[in-house]
Amino acid sequence: MNARANEAGDLVVIAGALESASAADARGVLHEAVDRGAGDLVVDLREVNHIDATGLGVLVGAHRRAQRADRRVVLRDVPPRVHRLLLVTRLNRVIPSEPLDVSLA
Repeated sequence: MNARANEAGDLVVIAGALESASAADARGVLHEAVDRGAGDLVVDLREVNHIDATGLGVLVGAHRRAQRADRRVVLRDVPPRVHRLLLVTRLNRVIPSEPLDVSLA
């Protein structure tokens, strides 16, 4: 898993598997971006190929931290498998998300 944030703290790109083994790294990058930036924090999930319950927890934790900082987390380019998981868990009602347009991928 690779997670990186831009200098402004308004974009985080996550690639690979967002799971228990990588949760701490992703959490650190997301929290640092929330603390550094302002406005919406866009989390690009285009290259995430797997997410487990711990990974979902990392996203929820970032969402809560962002709320406390008067910010909002927006998941962008969510792959179909991850998007289905957000729907099943109803996290799509909590964290705004934009599915990946597979016709452009």
